[in-house]
Amino acid sequence: MLDQPVIKLVLLVSVVVVTAMLTRSTAGVRHQAVRRLLLVAFVVLAAVAILFPRVLTQVAQLLGVGRGADLLLYGLTVVFLGYVAASYRRMRQLEQQVTTLARELALRAAVHDTTEHDTTGHDTAQHEPPRSQET
Repeated sequence: MLDQPVIKLVLLVSVVVVTAMLTRSTAGVRHQAVRRLLLVAFVVLAAVAILFPRVLTQVAQLLGVGRGADLLLYGLTVVFLGYVAASYRRMRQLEQQVTTLARELALRAAVHDTTEHDTTGHDTAQHEPPRSQET
């Protein structure tokens, strides 16, 4: 448990930060700015890792990890988990929107059907020109 304490702490803090970011509201300019900054940071770190692989190994050893490739794998694991959680959250929001739209359409159709019948229960749509469904 106490071997490699630095990397374990870094990974646990990363998971907590990703979780906190995903539980916050995604609407707003601030959230978009944070996402863009994280994207720029990712590109810069990727370029440094590609151009200077020994730097990645040195950082890994400072954190208590043997190789830079292992550190890269740990980091990608955290990023992947964040991506999966964000995708799940986005999917749930879309499902809720589809459900709301389906309910609204069903209610509109039900109201539209009741207005097409007269008080005797006969369909008056046969005698009237078809109505436009523009809203």
